[in-house]
Amino acid sequence: MSQVVLVTGISGRFGRLLTRHLHRTHTVLGIDRRPFPEAPRDVTLYRDDIRSRKTEDVFRTHRIDTVIHLNVMHNPREMGEGAHRFNLVGTRQILEHCERYHVQKLIVLSTANLYGAGPDTQRYLAEDAPLLGGSRSALGRDLVELDMLCSAFFWQHPEVETAILRPVHIVGTVLNGPSNYLRLPRLPVLWGFDPLLQLIHEEDVCAAVLAAMTPGARGVFNVAGPPSVPLTEVVRRTGKPRVVVPHLLWGPLMKRMFSAGLWSFPADQLDHLRYSCMVDDSRVRRELRFTPAYDLDATLEPFRGGPPGAASRRS
Repeated sequence: MSQVVLVTGISGRFGRLLTRHLHRTHTVLGIDRRPFPEAPRDVTLYRDDIRSRKTEDVFRTHRIDTVIHLNVMHNPREMGEGAHRFNLVGTRQILEHCERYHVQKLIVLSTANLYGAGPDTQRYLAEDAPLLGGSRSALGRDLVELDMLCSAFFWQHPEVETAILRPVHIVGTVLNGPSNYLRLPRLPVLWGFDPLLQLIHEEDVCAAVLAAMTPGARGVFNVAGPPSVPLTEVVRRTGKPRVVVPHLLWGPLMKRMFSAGLWSFPADQLDHLRYSCMVDDSRVRRELRFTPAYDLDATLEPFRGGPPGAASRRS
């Protein structure tokens, strides 16, 4: 009998991508306020807010084995008290339902950005490094608090196998800062800065989530893709023009353009164009046997602006 997997935030771009993998081998339920018109026929979607009482009815009426929690607001344009309450109150209620209804496995998709990029950031941070990435924005503070909330749940409720994944910059069809940056027709780099970057293809993140479903997998896992490279090398491989700009002018300009809706890369991500924030992913490779399938060229293929190159994918 297949496991019953509940995916919160199933209608987001990453949720839809993950569902295409999950439904082949699992019974998939989804909760989201947004529609999912192209959902596979065998997927049951509940159009609800995760904070509503109807969400508990889903746990009550189904014997759920695994919860994959993706339902977190990441859009910096929507951050405020409402988003804060949605992220924290919603997550807290999902954790309570997992405890009350004896869910066996909880997987939370966090982010390695929580470690923070700064001039004194150490290289190749392990999972026990302090989370210093919440000082720049309301979104960062929410995500740090959410990660810490789930980490506390991990220690307080060992009967629930909790796995918290912290992937590096996810790129692909997702609408996030790194992908929006790479979609620009000309890629700005800051004069005097060339940080090392770690990118990961969205399909590899799906593979990491599936690996975390392995019985016994629990704890915090950094998840990275191909080896790190300088930002200028990333730009070169896209084949797009590079625009060198001074930081003192670019920061304020980005904020104004973003606020006016003329720019899709949030200004609070600017530190990642200045400083490196790299993680040690040895634990996920060792314990979950996870190895990324997409090399750097394959990861950047959707963003190429020059002549087609020889993007490859390792078997």
